[in-house]
Amino acid sequence: MEREIRDSDGITWTCIQAFSGLSDIAEAEDAAQVKDQPNTYWVVCTPSGGAQSVRLKLKDKWQENYSDEELLQEIKSQQ
Repeated sequence: MEREIRDSDGITWTCIQAFSGLSDIAEAEDAAQVKDQPNTYWVVCTPSGGAQSVRLKLKDKWQENYSDEELLQEIKSQQ
């Protein structure tokens, strides 16, 4: 699942759980899980502009449970 958010600079960030392209959903979930951290997944956020992509560690159900502001704060902390 993909999620888009826009920051105050007008950059649109597209966030997607790592390994989401694998055909087997269970395999993709397992591959994206952060080792030794239950219910935590790698999420890659790619900007529309010149900024660099960031890799985040987010809790399960991040698509629904994180507000836009929380996701933007996570992105800024990794830049």
